[in-house]
Amino acid sequence: MKSKLTFLSLAMMLSAIPMFAADSSAAASTGGASWIGPFAAIGMAIASGLCALGQGKAVAGAAEGMARNPGATNAIRFALILGLALIESLALYTLVIILMFK
Repeated sequence: MKSKLTFLSLAMMLSAIPMFAADSSAAASTGGASWIGPFAAIGMAIASGLCALGQGKAVAGAAEGMARNPGATNAIRFALILGLALIESLALYTLVIILMFK
């Protein structure tokens, strides 16, 4: 059984060698599909969704904190705006990185 598995894995590795010899410019000129666009869209969707969840939790926490302690409203508001700016910058950085590689 072990010899069959060894032979099979060796045959699979040797059959993959011609794939590594392919030229990337030749693949692009023959109309090879580019996967950058779909993966960029998926990455931006994930980043935007998670940023939206983070912003929702931040606003909910700030509203709860202001309701419990109205005297600390200014400090909570400052921390909320700073946190929302940092969360939004994460989505913008993701967009910039996606546009750089596209």
